[in-house]
Amino acid sequence: MIRSLATLAALLLLAFAPAANAQKRIALTFDDTPRGVGAFFSKEERAKRLIAGLKKARVRQAAFFVNPGKVASPADAALVDGYVRAGHVIADHGFSHLHLNQLSAADYLADIDKAETWLAPRPGRRPWFRYPFLDEGGKDKARRDAVRAGLAARGLTNGYVTAEGSDWNMEQLAIDAEKAGKTIDMAALRDLYVETHVEAADFADALMVRTIGRSPPHVMLLHETDIAALYIADLVKALRADGWEIVTADVAYADPLRTAAPDVPSANGTLTELLAWEKGLPAPRWYERNDIKLANALFAERVLHEAPAP
Repeated sequence: MIRSLATLAALLLLAFAPAANAQKRIALTFDDTPRGVGAFFSKEERAKRLIAGLKKARVRQAAFFVNPGKVASPADAALVDGYVRAGHVIADHGFSHLHLNQLSAADYLADIDKAETWLAPRPGRRPWFRYPFLDEGGKDKARRDAVRAGLAARGLTNGYVTAEGSDWNMEQLAIDAEKAGKTIDMAALRDLYVETHVEAADFADALMVRTIGRSPPHVMLLHETDIAALYIADLVKALRADGWEIVTADVAYADPLRTAAPDVPSANGTLTELLAWEKGLPAPRWYERNDIKLANALFAERVLHEAPAP
């Protein structure tokens, strides 16, 4: 009788416990390290603020995808090393940040090899490669498959993205506004940045659940920007308030999705989009603010308080 009651209690606990994948999880990743000077800070000040913001937000580990071809000085190398000393990890984004659809597979893999020569001996390095521009070869399936095979032969896995909000464009709009002497509403910029990326994460999660039947640990694409340096702690706070747990990139890339190789008409975009396309889900399969015309209009209206361009 006691054993039966204990069994019944255990079954009830399982019935009412949240599903293992009910918690939304996301890792933060930053592309184009070391990035050029932005709208507000020197490269050194930006890195300092970004590290401080991640620490304030209690983000144990973010991943920085590095273009070693942008490391023009010992100071640039020190920026990369500084992220690792702060507990973060680094991975390959190509030596020269090239479009695969503009190169032969052999030349593209040679550029990856050049990056790996710089990255491999460094502390914090992970064997992940992220395609610049998320360009996996477009419509050229032979080139796509040759690079996929080349990565596997090198022991590299795809540093895929599942959620993005085109923060690179928001940063460029801020740079352009600053150069033009326009007044930037910094509180509005913060709100737009945070709102956009929380919405992007939620959109990706809903689409991924429809596509693969579960909520995986997501990977958010950010860039090493001045806006991130200013508002990363605000973004993390908003993600948590929205029900997200911030996980490490190590956790995210341990998911079975790491072996996904979608076969779609044109290989370019987030893994969420590609998997949904492969399954036959209808467009749009991307978050609406990745439409640059829409994003530019929102920035003009909300951050610059201008009428958007027609």
